[in-house]
Amino acid sequence: MSRIEKLLGEMTLAEKLGQLTMTASSYAVTGPIIAGDSTESIKSGEIGNLLNMVGTGPVNEMQRLAVEQSRLGIPLLIGLDIIHGHRTLFPIPLAEAAVFDTRTWELTAREAAKEAAADGLAMTFAPMLDVSRDPRWGRTAEGPGEDPLLGVLIAGAKVRGFQGGDLADADALAACAKHFCAYGPVTAGREYASVDISERTLREVHLPPFVAAVAAGVATIMPAFTDLAGVPMTAHIALLRDYLRGQLGFDGVLVSDYNAIGELLRHGVAADLPEAAALALKAGVDIDMMADAYRRGLPIALERGLVTMDEIDTSVRRVLILKERLGLFDDPYRRGAQSETAEALAQRRQLARSVAARAIVMLKNDHEALPLPASVRRLCLIGPLADAAGEMRGPWWAAGVAEGQVSVLAGLRESLPKAEIVHAPGVAINGGTGEDIAAAVGLCEGADAIVLCLGEGATMSGEAASRAYPELPGQQRALAQAVFERARQFGVRVIVVLFSGRPLIVPWLAEQADALLAAWFLGSEAGNAIGDVLTGRVSPSGRTPISWPRALGQVPIFYAQRPSGRPANPDDYFTSKYLDVPNDPLYPFGHGLGYGSFTLANLRVTPDTVTERDSIEVRVEVTNAGQRAAEETVFLFTRDKVASVARPLLELRGFAKISLRPGETGTVAMTLPASELRFLGLDLRPVFEPGEVEILVGPCADRSRLLVETIRQTS
Repeated sequence: MSRIEKLLGEMTLAEKLGQLTMTASSYAVTGPIIAGDSTESIKSGEIGNLLNMVGTGPVNEMQRLAVEQSRLGIPLLIGLDIIHGHRTLFPIPLAEAAVFDTRTWELTAREAAKEAAADGLAMTFAPMLDVSRDPRWGRTAEGPGEDPLLGVLIAGAKVRGFQGGDLADADALAACAKHFCAYGPVTAGREYASVDISERTLREVHLPPFVAAVAAGVATIMPAFTDLAGVPMTAHIALLRDYLRGQLGFDGVLVSDYNAIGELLRHGVAADLPEAAALALKAGVDIDMMADAYRRGLPIALERGLVTMDEIDTSVRRVLILKERLGLFDDPYRRGAQSETAEALAQRRQLARSVAARAIVMLKNDHEALPLPASVRRLCLIGPLADAAGEMRGPWWAAGVAEGQVSVLAGLRESLPKAEIVHAPGVAINGGTGEDIAAAVGLCEGADAIVLCLGEGATMSGEAASRAYPELPGQQRALAQAVFERARQFGVRVIVVLFSGRPLIVPWLAEQADALLAAWFLGSEAGNAIGDVLTGRVSPSGRTPISWPRALGQVPIFYAQRPSGRPANPDDYFTSKYLDVPNDPLYPFGHGLGYGSFTLANLRVTPDTVTERDSIEVRVEVTNAGQRAAEETVFLFTRDKVASVARPLLELRGFAKISLRPGETGTVAMTLPASELRFLGLDLRPVFEPGEVEILVGPCADRSRLLVETIRQTS
């Protein structure tokens, strides 16, 4: 008999339900604190999992209670939201998506896992794979952006990075793909609101990243808080039990979101806690996080006949198997047994700096306002985010303390040691009266350049941070307008560094700035990375993974829209358009500039006729016609011209990068399996239909900038 089956046979109902319970914890001066309970519940086996505890000392203290003082000695599973780094913070996920590099995505997850495991942790509640096409939604910051292929590629990379080669390794974490599924298209972009989308959109846009996570071997999955067409995900039998477990074959652990089982009462699908617990268990949810619904509700549900002991045992078995896979039974103290070296920590910080610089998207650079010349004597640094080290962390900063981050001011002082840098915040990030604007603007006189640091605060994006007006908050617009007016008087360039966890709607800012950088939230090395880009030490190479709207009324906006029977036409009034703003975004998906100037030519696609079993070879020549070495990202899209179901105007199929010196020409080659041109037909089953398909290659999702060749699909 296996260890797991032997334990199951010995466990009481209370001990079984303890393995299905996850409780929040923290660590105070007086010792560990277990929310709503006591350490006695760990000793009695009534709590089997913890979240939000950090540090090998407290983690090991809790493990000793479970392993050495409980009746069966079952170790705890302890996790934390390690979303974009642990103590060393990398750029937020949306910013990392802008790097468009699978190797980087995997590497940062690997480093985060090493650092978190060294703190005794065994689980992270990441990656978040929710596709978002609505910048009002605060959790846009945590995800892959607007495209399902990006979600697919990020899913695989992050799962591999977090989990490593073997879950039992001392530096491996159990990954948790969340939030299954379709959490992004919440009504009106409002956090936790209801979701109601078509089955086709669900399957084409929101499910693929989770399919990829399962294929990569993800250990755990978290259902979303939200409902889908009236069925809360925490109780969604069709998607959790039948699709995820049945069709995809996921045999790992499903862990509820924070109090989500208890919230089934508020959704109106359960009359009391026993009913809620029964609904979640029957859907396949194994661990109840913070609702205490399983411990309190399942005994009553058993008495009522709502669940069976076999169903409880099935979930307990899955939790115990995960603990065994993590090596917790063999050595619950292996994570954190060895301290990391100073060299490893330094290399991680260097990686954070490099990735942060590559995540910056240069949205605009008129008249070569950037890079700043080495001869700059006096630099005026203005704005509430110029010397705001703690804000650089962005949302979900895990164990990253504010003191460990590099501000823009500190980074520029390192990058420009001979320049005089004058600084004033001018206004607060949010609120305030603007009474200090005049004094800040007065510093502009005599400056060679002005760097204006604007945007959101770290907690203005992320969970529960939806914004009806995703614009510059507080008095920042007034500050910016005053700076632009003074700069025009002096003939000084203004470089805007914009911080946010989402695209901000700032067309006026884009129009007036000489250069505009989307800096997102870049993590621990933010200031140094920004200094590297502003001074030209690094050519910006980030590309936006999400469209930037011109106006709030365009939302939701994304490049992969389906064609209209009445496409916009300036010569025809009755077409799909706005009366007061163009249809196209301010900046399209994939947009980004560098310090080079690239042209694409000579697109070659072979063969020109393909079957489903063939591969399509795509080659294009790229030339750097600029004066500086730089990196270009080349995107591969397709367009199925005539199909049984109207297909999007563009669909991303791949991307590649190329670095070129001034005047140099290189060739980008990409291979596309023709089978990837299948789509869900009228019956929502994959089909490969004969007909013409456009292959489009270019620097972004602006069709006017894409090279096009046509191939024919045949059966």
